[in-house]
Amino acid sequence: MITKASKNATRLKRHARVRSKISGTAERPRLNVFRSNKNIYAQVIDDVNGVTLASASTLDKELNADNGGDVSAAAKVGELVAKRAAEKGIANVVFDRGGYLYHGRIKALADAAREAGLEF
Repeated sequence: MITKASKNATRLKRHARVRSKISGTAERPRLNVFRSNKNIYAQVIDDVNGVTLASASTLDKELNADNGGDVSAAAKVGELVAKRAAEKGIANVVFDRGGYLYHGRIKALADAAREAGLEF
């Protein structure tokens, strides 16, 4: 009997493949995205020191998102994480899509972060 791997298991394999090629440094940290069914989360991570420099999600109180699982909420998270990164003096990042396809909420977050001043 052939068993099929779950969607998340295949996503994690894709994510591991991407992570083997990219890494965040203090000068150019990694912008990591995690997408759940109800929310979306973004972190700016320095992998050398193992610290999160800035983060944002649809659960943040200042975002006040009614529905965290749609494209407009993802765009708001992208703007917020870019603003918080700029406050810490971060302008250039490496984008880590987390094994997700680059469309929909992931693309909306990335485009909003670019418009708010992050370069990647």
